[in-house]
Amino acid sequence: MKYPKPIMRISELQKMGFPQEYLMYAYHSRNQNFASKSNPTKKNSPIFFDTEGFEMWRLKEIKAQVTAMPRGG
Repeated sequence: MKYPKPIMRISELQKMGFPQEYLMYAYHSRNQNFASKSNPTKKNSPIFFDTEGFEMWRLKEIKAQVTAMPRGG
């Protein structure tokens, strides 16, 4: 997937069609290194995503979900 900018806010990613719940799941995922707050000490500080890292994480998540699906047979 192509992103218009290398660093994007959650609101910008939502405009592209990503649900807020999914973006927050990504942000809170263990060992993620692509999303952070601009000022972690402030509760309402905007969260920024490195879109390249986010896309790699997203593709790994999809692959893991497909692999975990039960196969009929």
